[in-house]
Amino acid sequence: MKQYAVIAYDYTDPEALDRRMANREAHLAGVRQLAKQGSFLSGGAILNEQGKMIGSNAHFQFADRQAFDAWLATEPYMTGRVWEHVDIQEVRLFDPHG
Repeated sequence: MKQYAVIAYDYTDPEALDRRMANREAHLAGVRQLAKQGSFLSGGAILNEQGKMIGSNAHFQFADRQAFDAWLATEPYMTGRVWEHVDIQEVRLFDPHG
């Protein structure tokens, strides 16, 4: 299994937050499903100084990059034009239990 860190910043146009909110439930449902499968490890929203959601950060685990990319192509924040800049890095997360 390969692990990936994702830092994704939202679009900044006036409708960006509306798109985020419109896609949020589908996004969270997908994340919950990934968590059940062991593919979502951690994550949450990136906030600006005013506490407004402006992006996301998360750690995922997939068999390989192709599997990760296949999931990403269906992610509501990608298909719904929420995330504009997405940085993906393969990582090795520290496991405090072993």
